[in-house]
Amino acid sequence: MNGRRVLWRGLPRDRGLTLIEMMVALAVGMAVVLAAGQLLGLANAAWAAQTEVAAIDDGGRYALELMGRALRQAAWTDPAQFEAGAAVAPARLAGLDAQSLSKATAAIDNPLPDAVNGSDVLAVRFPGAGAAPDGDGSVTSCAGFPVADGEEGWSIFYVARNGDGEAELRCKYRGGANWSADAVVAGVDGFQVLYGIDTDTPRDHVPNRYVNAAAIAALDAALGLAAGTEEFHRRTHWKRVASVRIGLLLHGARPTRHGGATMAYKLLGTTYDASPAAAADAGSILDEAAMPAILRERERRLFTTTVALPSPMP
Repeated sequence: MNGRRVLWRGLPRDRGLTLIEMMVALAVGMAVVLAAGQLLGLANAAWAAQTEVAAIDDGGRYALELMGRALRQAAWTDPAQFEAGAAVAPARLAGLDAQSLSKATAAIDNPLPDAVNGSDVLAVRFPGAGAAPDGDGSVTSCAGFPVADGEEGWSIFYVARNGDGEAELRCKYRGGANWSADAVVAGVDGFQVLYGIDTDTPRDHVPNRYVNAAAIAALDAALGLAAGTEEFHRRTHWKRVASVRIGLLLHGARPTRHGGATMAYKLLGTTYDASPAAAADAGSILDEAAMPAILRERERRLFTTTVALPSPMP
């Protein structure tokens, strides 16, 4: 009997956690959960920011590629047409400073007040190619519609707000019976254009200075010629444009930045920013600090390009 009692007393007894031990375990567990939740939140925020950046990059690259293609296409000239009188035809390029457009009006007629941070209007016109009605497909508008020989195509880029109030870069074109416009990319903070003009005589097709559309209009006004006449078309400074510089500032669709320093974006480069003309060129510099709080929290990227026109503009 005594032996059995000794054996029984020697067995380990089951016992639970003390209150202190339980509180320590709970505290450690909560710390692990909180740390994991914080890491998950940071990872999710980084993923959302990366997604926004990728979307902005895709949209910006596409917009620049589309405008570059339109500009290079506008510079093309059929030698037979040039010899037949293209020298006195209207210029292939046109532009407006700090204005917007309606999608239904012809070309850049009847411009509207600036819609977004002094954004500009860039318009290019070009001849078609191939037999009507659809041409050979080698010449298309910015919307992708072919333009046939004997027709005049247009690709016009401007900024306007959609029904939700979001600013978007639009492509305006002439269809079979009317004018229309489609969105190219949304989330536009600003769209700026400069034109490199060749001021040499004779021309060497190398830009000597970069000016905005308002400056070209002033130079043309100084000619003292009635707009629309053959002599005006022959001498307009729009036909001296040898290259086009574009600045496009885009933001993301969702607020993924929280806090941090604000930035000032120089859409047309530091050289132009230092020139006297920049002070009067609305929208050439955009400061995040002046934007609404909801926009300051968006991812933002500046896209710039300079397109050299491959041949003198007729």
